[in-house]
Amino acid sequence: MEPSFSLKTLLTISLFLFFITPQSSLALKLPFHPQDLLPLLPRQVSWPILNRLNGAVDLLPTFVGAASASNDTGDWKGACFYENRAWMEFHNKTGSEFGGGTLHLKVSEAHSWTCMDIYVFATPYHVTWDYYLLSREHTLEFKEWESKAEYEYVKNRGVSIFLMHAGMLGTLQALWDRPQPWATNISVDDIHSGDFLVLSKIRGRWGGFETLEKWVSGAYAGHSAVCLRDSEGKLWVGESGNENEQGEDVIAVLPWDEWWEYELNKDNSNPHIALLPLHPDVRAKFNETAAWEYALSMNGRPYGYHNLIFSWIDTLDGNYPPPLDAHVVASFMTVWNHIQPEYAANMWNEALNKRLGTQVSL
Repeated sequence: MEPSFSLKTLLTISLFLFFITPQSSLALKLPFHPQDLLPLLPRQVSWPILNRLNGAVDLLPTFVGAASASNDTGDWKGACFYENRAWMEFHNKTGSEFGGGTLHLKVSEAHSWTCMDIYVFATPYHVTWDYYLLSREHTLEFKEWESKAEYEYVKNRGVSIFLMHAGMLGTLQALWDRPQPWATNISVDDIHSGDFLVLSKIRGRWGGFETLEKWVSGAYAGHSAVCLRDSEGKLWVGESGNENEQGEDVIAVLPWDEWWEYELNKDNSNPHIALLPLHPDVRAKFNETAAWEYALSMNGRPYGYHNLIFSWIDTLDGNYPPPLDAHVVASFMTVWNHIQPEYAANMWNEALNKRLGTQVSL
């Protein structure tokens, strides 16, 4: 249902005043912020404005501080509340071995009465989130610390706090506002040895990881494969990361029909696939015999988790485009450990032990 004329008029006037009012005058709290009511306007009017006000990086959590008992986080500016402070209070309400804690978060100076802030709270053992609408002191309970290690960590390092800059509206918008890919028809007969396949996975576990990977590395795709024809003209696909019968991710050379059937009907990551043919001059120089020899020598070998994240991270703190930082990455690893512990073990443990010259028993 379209909003009433009076509401449209009120929102239009508010938008006009917002964009012409000097910044020094915006300290006065408005009954509502124009951006909060933009969704009430017709889609063709509101969404271009929302896209200008919020960028893709606003969907990422931003580290604002760590709350511990020894000191509070200091003040920071939120997306809604402009004055915020947090601290941790330890207790043992459950009578457990290591007790628990209460995180206090005081928020004030909201820019309007209709905005909200969303936060993610993380330790190496817990990840949770909450949202705040009212200017007051809020609390978040950690009933029990999982172990002495978590207790000592929070006591010394605190609970990490991350602000979601896009807020509820921007976060939800990103979930449903997805452009549709364009498609074209090709014939398998037009695919030659050496032609390149690039995949961009959108959904699920690998969709989330590849989206991060593409952003931080500047890439347009997160996965690739190469096409090869054998002496009988049959088309094959060589790729790394194919799951074998034992559930291991390995390098594999697969018949085209099998590979395409999987991507078309079974891959739940909703991959976008692009075929990049070799230039005729380059194709004339392509050594098909050598390519087959190398592909078969690698067939069945491990995927190579030990290089996966370190193709991106190779310094202590210089590989994180803002607002990403080491705190966000560490919390991402915590979440991944809970969701897919076996994959996390492959990526972190295998990679770190490779570099430390050690071996871990799984």
